[in-house]
Amino acid sequence: MAAAAPPGNPYPTPGGRVRGRFAPSPTGLMHLGNARTALLAWLQVRAAGGDLLLRMEDLDPARCRPELAAGLLSDLSWLGLDWDEGPGRPGLCAPYVQSLRADLYREALARLAATGHTYRCYCSRAEVTRAAGAPHAGEEGPRYPGTCRALAPADAAARAAACRQPAWRFRVEPGPVTFTDLLLGPCTFDPGARGGDFVVWRADGVAAYQLAVAVDDAAMGITHVLRGDDLTDSTPRQLLLLRALGLTPPQYAHVPLLTGPDGSRLSKRHGSVAIAGLRQAGVRPEAVVGYLAALSGLVPPGTRVMPGDLLDNWSLSQVRRHATVVRPEDLAALTA
Repeated sequence: MAAAAPPGNPYPTPGGRVRGRFAPSPTGLMHLGNARTALLAWLQVRAAGGDLLLRMEDLDPARCRPELAAGLLSDLSWLGLDWDEGPGRPGLCAPYVQSLRADLYREALARLAATGHTYRCYCSRAEVTRAAGAPHAGEEGPRYPGTCRALAPADAAARAAACRQPAWRFRVEPGPVTFTDLLLGPCTFDPGARGGDFVVWRADGVAAYQLAVAVDDAAMGITHVLRGDDLTDSTPRQLLLLRALGLTPPQYAHVPLLTGPDGSRLSKRHGSVAIAGLRQAGVRPEAVVGYLAALSGLVPPGTRVMPGDLLDNWSLSQVRRHATVVRPEDLAALTA
């Protein structure tokens, strides 16, 4: 059972036990890249004798669908990747679906606002893009120029009267943020230079990704986060939020993505990469797990294993530190 929260921390602490999580978004079918991340997160936690949580990150109502969430659960179970807390397995940190956790995010936003870490932003996305002079720049979009950062009260009132509901942004002070990644080693980012003040609460009244993830990891007592390296530059933003909220950050490990032969992130245009499609084609789960383990550098190519078979020799240091190509002939061999 989780220990009581220390002073200043409103959430329980894990009491020294390793707690990891897999947090998919139910916006599409699970593909080989998602499954590889889930496998590695499962191995990291199970090898340490810890608890694995499954969290559905469904804060995009236009794209998230219940049937896709059900499909993710089915695919994980088929691959032999179980979880200790999450949908269907309630625990102390329920609910495990972000759309049901809005009150927690509102409380965190109120704490940030009370300490001066956030401010209302009345800018539209088009205004930010025009002011930044660039169509896109990283995970958070173009760098925010700080238009609403220090509005005079009269100007703020005028913008509020003329504009839609405001978003809330987090104040990013100048300077680098450094952390030690368990796979990549020391990492340094300057979130102020890369994206500037970032949105923590959207104008449509929904928590933004960075706030929801940071709050959920702390509230669920997560000690270890293993995820794709496309999220590496999200880590300093989440660290800033956790620091501002007085919360303990987890340890992070970012694994390189699987790509297609063209070097782009793996997607359905590269062939039969959906786990559901492989299942329907009659592929055995041990073939898929073995293939994912081989792509990660854990076993020789052609090995057929289930996740539990990999635990005795598991080490995060074995995982390849470069993007790995999924070739059409490999997919054809799986379905042959």
